[in-house]
Amino acid sequence: MSQDGLVSASEKLQFDNRFTASLPSDGDDGTYSRQVVGACYSRVEPAVVQDPKLIAISVEIAELLGIAPDEIKQQDFVDVLAGNNLLEGMDTHSACYGGHQFGHWSGQLGDGRAIALGEVLDVNGRHQMLQLKGAGPTPYSRSADGLAVLRSSIREFLCSEAMHHLGVPTTRALSLVTTGDQVVRDILYDGNPRPEPGAIVCRVAPSFIRFGNFEIFAAREDYKTLQQLADFTVATEFPEIEDDGPDRYVALLGQVAERTADMVVEWLRVGFVHGVMNTDNMSILGLTIDYGPYGWLDNYDPNWTPNTTDAQHRRYRFGNQPAVAQWNLVQLANALLPLVNKVEPLEEALGLFGHRFESRWSAMMAKKLGLPSLDEAADKALAEDALKVLQIIETDMTMFWRELSSVSCSESVEPSDRVKPLTKAIYAKEQVSEEQKLVFTEFAENWAARHRGLGTREEARRASMNSANPKYVLRNYMAQLAIERAEQGDTSLVQELLDLLKAPYAEQEDKGSYYALRPDWARTKTGCSQLSCSS
Repeated sequence: MSQDGLVSASEKLQFDNRFTASLPSDGDDGTYSRQVVGACYSRVEPAVVQDPKLIAISVEIAELLGIAPDEIKQQDFVDVLAGNNLLEGMDTHSACYGGHQFGHWSGQLGDGRAIALGEVLDVNGRHQMLQLKGAGPTPYSRSADGLAVLRSSIREFLCSEAMHHLGVPTTRALSLVTTGDQVVRDILYDGNPRPEPGAIVCRVAPSFIRFGNFEIFAAREDYKTLQQLADFTVATEFPEIEDDGPDRYVALLGQVAERTADMVVEWLRVGFVHGVMNTDNMSILGLTIDYGPYGWLDNYDPNWTPNTTDAQHRRYRFGNQPAVAQWNLVQLANALLPLVNKVEPLEEALGLFGHRFESRWSAMMAKKLGLPSLDEAADKALAEDALKVLQIIETDMTMFWRELSSVSCSESVEPSDRVKPLTKAIYAKEQVSEEQKLVFTEFAENWAARHRGLGTREEARRASMNSANPKYVLRNYMAQLAIERAEQGDTSLVQELLDLLKAPYAEQEDKGSYYALRPDWARTKTGCSQLSCSS
């Protein structure tokens, strides 16, 4: 620790490990696969990697942690981000949790490839857990190696930051590091494994506690540990809850329900599909977590899922995400039931999800349409019509909403001219029938007439709509292009996309090539249409 850069950076990282200090640990420090009973975590150190190299960092997260970007880029600190060098004050561990996967209880799951370094105090005095994903085996790895490949790590790093800048509640990513090691993966689960470059993402969040952390102890009837975890969660993450006894756990569920509703509404606003909404992938803080086979809608299709594993039943399709979120909350309520011993209060708390979702969804759709609210029946109908228009013919969701702000509301504009911006979002323009074009035209006319009736100022309306309707999202084909280049040693596109996605609502005239319909070659290409859970 004699190097100036490492000393300087490490001195700025103030560790205060509340999770490991407050909750019971596994008495065994080995990484061999096992059932961990009566413990919230197991202490484990990251595996040593061969040749760590820094690929990308989030400058904003570095600044939040009080570290200058130049310090992070020094090799000694890169070694920290790869798990090769542990700083004083770190308490490395992996969490124990269970979960419902695709609607079925799966028992113990846990951090199979994630190893937390510990909690640091950020520049605002708030705790942030640093976690390395792909850092080696843990007791929860089962038969896996605990590693991650560059392909999935690029997607996780970029999406964490893209979601934040879109305004979607999310965990964050500090860094992306290649390991110099090869990791064998079967990307399509078709019996053709191949070596891929290994990588590690340093994820950052106030807490990585999930619904499944509570479920595992309830399933095992370990109510003592369940209560310890619940009390810790309230004290550290929901200090505004002042209730004592069972009421505090009801209040906890209510707050989680409302935060989850807020998160899902934001997913729907930007066209994001999580792909694996298992209860072990649901954050207690209402943050988007675990970026596996996710995707953004290109053409608007409520039945689309990016997950090949989900292709048959489409449980986690775009339009089903609110229902799945509510189902997952019911599982959390069931886990908390032993601490409350009454069903009715928990049912009331669960009801907050529906109320919050409806309220936030209505406000969200109103803003996308440039309306003050959807309180009027005509405005609600206009919102419903917009979603119908998107499905008349293959239509790009992001471009449709963005172009809507460019539609003129002037009464003097001919209907055929008024609708032109919206037709830019249609994929097969040559296939548009007169009947389909009429649906687009009627919607544009009705929308414009409504704004004339409201007396909306064009400039103010356009600015408001453009703050709700992003111009740039992380389409799967964009990430895939960055992955393919990076696997050949060129990581410049990773940085280019990171810079682009820091300002998703800005015009960015020099980045116009990214504001376009999905290219035809990406329609069925692996990594662009659907993805597996292989990482």
